[in-house]
Amino acid sequence: MKHKKNILITGGAGFIGSHVVRLFVNKYPEYNIFNLDKLTYAGNLENLIDIEHKTNYTFLKADINNQSEINSLFNKYKFDCVIHLAAESHVDRSIEDPLAFVKTNVIGTMNLLNAFKNIWKDDFTDKLFYHISTDEVYGTLGKTGLFTETTPYDPNSPYSASKASSDHFVRAYGETYGLPYVITNCSNNYGQNQFPEKLIPLFINNIINNKPLPVYGDGNYTRDWLYVKDHAVAIDMVFHKGKKSETYNIGGFNEWKNIDLVKVLCGQMDIKLNRPNGTSEKLITYVKDRPGHDLRYAIDASKIKNELGWQPSVTFQEGLLLTIDWYLENERWLVNVTSGEYQEYYEKQYQ
Repeated sequence: MKHKKNILITGGAGFIGSHVVRLFVNKYPEYNIFNLDKLTYAGNLENLIDIEHKTNYTFLKADINNQSEINSLFNKYKFDCVIHLAAESHVDRSIEDPLAFVKTNVIGTMNLLNAFKNIWKDDFTDKLFYHISTDEVYGTLGKTGLFTETTPYDPNSPYSASKASSDHFVRAYGETYGLPYVITNCSNNYGQNQFPEKLIPLFINNIINNKPLPVYGDGNYTRDWLYVKDHAVAIDMVFHKGKKSETYNIGGFNEWKNIDLVKVLCGQMDIKLNRPNGTSEKLITYVKDRPGHDLRYAIDASKIKNELGWQPSVTFQEGLLLTIDWYLENERWLVNVTSGEYQEYYEKQYQ
């Protein structure tokens, strides 16, 4: 009988990870999907209530910073493939505590690489280490140009420096030990289940509660936005069809200045909440700029489009409306995730 693949997804209770876990559990019953998450403030098992009793799904509460714990799990479950999403990801937090980002994003990745390398040693047949990274490793762009897979690294924040380092270690293990890998670098994700420290869910939550909308500097920083469900589909495609030792950029093929995006969001929220037009815009508050703030990110995602056939399924405007509707329909989720009540759910469900 053919071995049933054991797939480890790290950070699978987080924003992007929960969408990837759900997709793989539902789409691939022939895989055993293991969701490893430390359940920090951004990891929430309520994101996965709909699949928690699936027979091909197992949750593992563990910390990628704990090498012995990771080694034990690899020895026990013999993971054939790793989809590595676990990371500290908020730039502002990295400015406050850079070392935490080094520990999780660099050392944590090293622990996974070592465990994966040691368990399979010289026989990596049908194995894969898939590392998910960010476009921020490329630094900043001027008013023109796009990030490609060959753009030189030039990280400007502790967060992006930690992710750049982890990218380099994954490639180094590929070259030195023959470890089969693939890397993707994505643009800003948005969508359902995102912890409200990131711009879109933060502003949705603040508008609901009539709180200020803090916009850095003049608001003219530009980002490319990627709907999280489209990102999950891209990860699926790269995992199954991507070439080993390759990098793929994943972007939404659209750019928005922060202030323009915020105004569109405000307008849609006024409509949804039956407030007079312009009500939410009055909450916009310009605040002191973030240190080392990159001016513009923009991804050229033509490689993954041309080679694997992936492209976004929704426009930004469509994705934004889907996102707003989800948060308005799941206000209880917002209350729980901001109050920490979801930790009680974990205790009840898994202790």
